[in-house]
Amino acid sequence: MATAIPGFEYRRVPVADGVSLNAAVAGSGPAIVLLHGFPQTHLMWRHVAADLAADHTVICPDLRGYGASDKPGEAGPDTYSKRTMAADIVALARALGHDRFALAGHDRGALVAIRAGLDHPETITHLAILDVLPTLDMWDVMHGASAAVGFHLYLMAQPPGLPERMIAASSDAFFGHFLDLWANDPAAIPADVRAAYLDACRGAVPSIVADYRASAGIDVEHDQADRDAGNRLPMPVTVLQQDWGAALGYDAVGLWRPWAADLHHATVTCGHFMAEEAPADIVKALRDLLAR
Repeated sequence: MATAIPGFEYRRVPVADGVSLNAAVAGSGPAIVLLHGFPQTHLMWRHVAADLAADHTVICPDLRGYGASDKPGEAGPDTYSKRTMAADIVALARALGHDRFALAGHDRGALVAIRAGLDHPETITHLAILDVLPTLDMWDVMHGASAAVGFHLYLMAQPPGLPERMIAASSDAFFGHFLDLWANDPAAIPADVRAAYLDACRGAVPSIVADYRASAGIDVEHDQADRDAGNRLPMPVTVLQQDWGAALGYDAVGLWRPWAADLHHATVTCGHFMAEEAPADIVKALRDLLAR
């Protein structure tokens, strides 16, 4: 089963009290941290990371609550807030010797990356966001029958207990549903990688649900506070998304522009798992971002 990125060294790095992250590290030069999405692990970056490691220090962690990283119990809303998870990433990079770094995130990792950019603007030099909206805007565009595409957001927003039991009762079917539905090219996630994703998710149901639950509560509060204060992402930002605006009836660029002073926004034709389905395109987009 694929559990490692070839050529990368694996480290277990303490980032908070009682929490260590599993991270794959390779290369030398300016640092870039790559954050995975759902229902995946750091393995989703295997193609992109290998290319970038030719001239960058590339750090690919499993997020708190995912993969081989620690999965603390949900002691309160802060445990899996994106603010807490972003602080993990800043601590990880600092422990590896990088006080400033570029950051790219996909899906859940992109939400962590946005929060890192807002909370630590002096630390994040460049920011790439793959296939999400900021949490506050995400909830605003979900309405009517079209919101059924995000049923999992509502399921995992429920109080502790029921969603965890329901998902754990058929975890492979639940997580596999998204791997099947969201990929335009199923071959991009080969059987061994798919098995690794399902195995990792199977062992992380409570923490994955807690991550999503935070996005229906405390993460919205943090986003709203930034919007009210007029805070923006000051670093160069690249956003790559499927054409969700056309599908759900919103102006994606219009939603992003208030958040980012230096924004490049583009839609893609591949599926949600773009770093696996179109890695060459993602590498080019990241290299273009790093040159800004």
